[in-house]
Amino acid sequence: MDATESMMGRGREAIDMIVDPESFTENAIGAKTFDDPDFGPCAAVGTATLDGQTVTIIASDGQAFNERFPVVYAGIIGMEEGYKMAQAVYASLEADADKPKEEKRPLVLIVDTPGNGPGKVEEIFGMNKATGAYQLALAEARLAGHPIIAMVIGRAISGAFLCHGLQADNILSLDASFGTMIHVMPLTSVSRIIRKDLEVLEELSKSNPVFAAGPQFFYALGGVEELVDQTDKMRAAIIDHIATVRAAKAAGQDDTLGPWGRGALGAERDGRVVRPKVMDLMNQEFAAVAGQYAPQR
Repeated sequence: MDATESMMGRGREAIDMIVDPESFTENAIGAKTFDDPDFGPCAAVGTATLDGQTVTIIASDGQAFNERFPVVYAGIIGMEEGYKMAQAVYASLEADADKPKEEKRPLVLIVDTPGNGPGKVEEIFGMNKATGAYQLALAEARLAGHPIIAMVIGRAISGAFLCHGLQADNILSLDASFGTMIHVMPLTSVSRIIRKDLEVLEELSKSNPVFAAGPQFFYALGGVEELVDQTDKMRAAIIDHIATVRAAKAAGQDDTLGPWGRGALGAERDGRVVRPKVMDLMNQEFAAVAGQYAPQR
């Protein structure tokens, strides 16, 4: 494969590039099996080994189509996919419940999603609850000691990235030469919401990472810990970050990981320079009135 050939829609191929050869067992995690092959087909989950250690794989499958929900295709995370991914995390928690923190299995998230399934049926039945359940599951796993590494191989967009990626301890991404796309919202939507001309936002996006799309800008914001410039480097990068995350958790440095750690990283990289100032101001204002609201004993 060409060193910079797009990986978009190739989540299953990425699994084989990352894990130990022929070690991936799909639809089985600990005592949990996913017996319905038609349930959440855009999410590929299972167990593998990576450098000899057991890992849970949760991947976007951009080639799948959910026949029950026509808006769920090409890696979109729909209601079933959200619940399936959440179940994979909870199965991992249960499988390692009796293990010490340093032996909890890593979770490797392979991210290539253009968003959530916005169909009326999904909204009525509770797609937001499904994706929320997945976010909560990942947060619980992270706090329980499981190292969680997200590897963005294609698209990481909107609320789908919020649940499938942003809760990870560390996020890695193939660089922009692969056509990798990371953003919370397209500028066309931002323009409608904040009532700014699209031309103004496009000009801002050239210099301000908050408005720009792409892994290099998200890196400046601290949202990506490392950019990977070759697909054959993904495996080694993930192994390295698992070790780094384990060491941080063992040292009690959990606040350097996950969403909180990425906020500090963005300030270090000059991509989020206002954030710490706003937080300091809010802390000062809260401290000034906290006594009025403290529980009476």
